[in-house]
Amino acid sequence: MSFTPEPVPGPDAPLRSALRYGLIGLGVLVVVAIALGAAVAGGAGVWGAVLGAAIGGGFILTTAAVVLFGAKLPPSTAGLIMLVSWVGKVLVALIVVAILQRFDFYDRIVLFLTVVGALVIVLGAETYGVVRQKVPYVTTTDPDTASGTRE
Repeated sequence: MSFTPEPVPGPDAPLRSALRYGLIGLGVLVVVAIALGAAVAGGAGVWGAVLGAAIGGGFILTTAAVVLFGAKLPPSTAGLIMLVSWVGKVLVALIVVAILQRFDFYDRIVLFLTVVGALVIVLGAETYGVVRQKVPYVTTTDPDTASGTRE
């Protein structure tokens, strides 16, 4: 019987896990919200659930994807990308809501509840995905440089 150590996860493993669990949580929410929306408000409820999941889930999952993308960039560039993506997400959300106000093919209450549910469930799932990962955070130093001698 031989001991084979588990491979050490990469530094982006928590972000990948957060994205994976967030997508799973959003998928479960979509199924449940569509079923409840259809039962409560018929076709308008289905549309409200689909739109709410797209708005809420897309908003949160975009953040995880941008952080994962920016993790390999210099800190100033990653910060700029995060800021631009946040402003872009807010603008897109405001434009989508402004456009949707003109229509009545969806149930507004189902939309609202699904957006809130998406925010809570996806954030919770992403948090669970990050906390669940075991990533070493110990840094080692080169013995030559640590003692102050360089050859």
